[in-house]
Amino acid sequence: MTAKEALWAQQNEALRHPSELFGSSFDVAGITKDTLKFRASASFIQLLHQLQITLFASREYENLLIALSPGSAGKLKQSFFHLPHPSGIAVDRVNNKMYVAATRNPNQVIEFQPAKTYLKRLTAGKPQPLKMRPSRAKYYPGEYYFHDLAVDNGQLYANSVGMNCVLKIDMNNPAPELPYWWPKCVEKDGLPDTRANFIQLNSIALGVNFKDSYFSASGSRITAIRPGHLDYPVDRQGVIFSCATGEPVGRGLTRPHAARLHNGKVWVANSGYGEVGYIHNGDFLPVFKLNGWTRGLCFIGDILFVGLSRVLPRFRHYAPGITTKTQECAIVALDLVEKRIIGDIKFPFGNQIFGIDFMSSALCTGLPFTVLRKTSAEKKIFSVSL
Repeated sequence: MTAKEALWAQQNEALRHPSELFGSSFDVAGITKDTLKFRASASFIQLLHQLQITLFASREYENLLIALSPGSAGKLKQSFFHLPHPSGIAVDRVNNKMYVAATRNPNQVIEFQPAKTYLKRLTAGKPQPLKMRPSRAKYYPGEYYFHDLAVDNGQLYANSVGMNCVLKIDMNNPAPELPYWWPKCVEKDGLPDTRANFIQLNSIALGVNFKDSYFSASGSRITAIRPGHLDYPVDRQGVIFSCATGEPVGRGLTRPHAARLHNGKVWVANSGYGEVGYIHNGDFLPVFKLNGWTRGLCFIGDILFVGLSRVLPRFRHYAPGITTKTQECAIVALDLVEKRIIGDIKFPFGNQIFGIDFMSSALCTGLPFTVLRKTSAEKKIFSVSL
């Protein structure tokens, strides 16, 4: 075989498996067998079976989106999908869709839908049912620097950390959206200052109406030192902004994330102290203290799922309240009534959890991939699922 023929043969065999068609291969994304290892407590697995949910989580620095769902014989099933630095997750339970923000340059918002039926073919056979697959994506300039997503009755919102604002996303329009809401502290002449990330505005606690929403940020004013700089002041400088006024209604937070409205309270992860709690009379009241960078809050009735992450060494100063030398990457289930840990799932080679959300397992059984090797099962999901 000549050099030309060898090259043509290589090109002919390339990009044949679905796992190679979404940004990169598993290998390039850094996903290994170790990445997929987990240890789940019996009580955590039992809880997923009781709730009958598929739980999604983004492991951003590992370029990994995972799904945890009830398996047969009381076991847990893990499936996954690879994306470039996934962060916010928002499930539209009205329309049975899921949106994930991917924050590498260019930014993306990817829409997923579970397969409902399949093509009848002579040789392909029946695929695994109700697997979540990407249905479309929208691209944005990398400077938007998306973090959190939220959805209400089909309307999707995203917070642009890079431009200090919240956007109202239209997946049917290819043009990137302009700022929809911003806090007063970044406003000048009636418009937001979008020249840089000034306050790390990074999460959306969506209200029944948008005007009833709240947003977390690491700071409440523009200074000469910006978030990401080693000298940026963080300890108890974080705030919760009110959508209605554009002003802070909660203070004393340290690198807050994942603000959520639940039973009339604004809950938030006080990440720099490894805490979860809510705002009361303008102050943060911690309810849980955990060993790790808290982020990704997901409420289901009186149950709260929280993500735990390692404190990245280069950002150690962002976590003055986490004094342990090591932390684990995990998802912890908490009982809000009894104020106790129900159970957890730990990822021994995991790094960072960002977002968590869920769907009924009757509507979605997980993501397409379960193993790193290329199998016909994944090909079937993408070749005939509708």
